Amino acid sequence: MIKISNIKKVFRTDEVETWALNEVSLEVKEGEFVAIMGPSGCGKSTLLNILGLIDTPSSGTYLLNGTDVSKMEESERTQIRKGVIGFVFQSFNLIDELNVEENIEMPLLYMGIPAKERKRRVTEAMARMNISHRNKHFPSQLSGGQQQRVAIARAVVVNPKLILADEPTGNLDSKNGNEVMELLKELHQEGTTIVMVTHSRHDASYADRIVNIFDGQIVSEVEM
Repeated sequence: MIKISNIKKVFRTDEVETWALNEVSLEVKEGEFVAIMGPSGCGKSTLLNILGLIDTPSSGTYLLNGTDVSKMEESERTQIRKGVIGFVFQSFNLIDELNVEENIEMPLLYMGIPAKERKRRVTEAMARMNISHRNKHFPSQLSGGQQQRVAIARAVVVNPKLILADEPTGNLDSKNGNEVMELLKELHQEGTTIVMVTHSRHDASYADRIVNIFDGQIVSEVEM
């Protein structure tokens, strides 16, 4: 599903160059669960942003389902993001002014899904994440665990082939964190491809493979 080859990412400010990624190559098979680990500042999130078509590499190629997306225009990348990728972030990234239903529905609005189908998908996603009883609540009225459930529901409501998760339990206590990882495990068992950035060895244990990054380069890969 994912094949990146010799990816480099350079950030330039005035005359200073910072290499975030240097000659990174990685393949992720359809249905695989991969955890990316490494110290802060090693390039994990930069890699995830490139995989999610939020950012572009300075050089190298990125094939997503066989299509080279590394040099696409923003409008083209946006269309692929909408239809293929679901995102789960550490900070939840919910819209404070929208209630649970409305937050989950948002990506479907962007996709132009008809109202009846949007309602069906949102209802199913809320039931699956066990947050139907909070459907009219706003993010400020929810616990951290409930907010992350909403975030995961928002990711899965588009029926993505790929879920990218950036420290999905980073703001949660161990109980809620374990529940979130069990939800991701269920999605993986159903065939969803998941790539997750994490500092947690416990969370990484849910993955099929751990990719270790240091100083912008992949230094090891461990099958679980």
